[in-house]
Amino acid sequence: MELTTPALLFPAISLLLLAYTNRFLVLAQLIRQLHGQYRAEIREVVLRQIANLRKRLGLIRTMQALGLVSFIFCSLSMLFIFLRLEVVAQVMFGLSLLLLVISLFFSLYEIAISTRAIEIELEDLEKRTKIP
Repeated sequence: MELTTPALLFPAISLLLLAYTNRFLVLAQLIRQLHGQYRAEIREVVLRQIANLRKRLGLIRTMQALGLVSFIFCSLSMLFIFLRLEVVAQVMFGLSLLLLVISLFFSLYEIAISTRAIEIELEDLEKRTKIP
């Protein structure tokens, strides 16, 4: 394995972590907005959204942790290639890829849950406007 092989993963992991961070920031903003609504009036929709957001927050935390550990393993893989420890480098790179894939599966699940949050809002609008 060459030093360039794990290095190819660096931009992808960095962009992925940036995307995860952006999702976290959007989620934090939504939580603050819901907190304001909750203080104004307690409604079933707000409580359902809070439960949804709590689950998403945990998933994003897991996605970020897995992405960071993947990046660390990828970096260690490059170090071990530099030290000419090929077998260790290959194992580290394999673990890096595995963690990245697991992180992506968590991301896919979080996206599915986030669409449920929008469905909750739509259900509330339909109840208020009595759309058939």
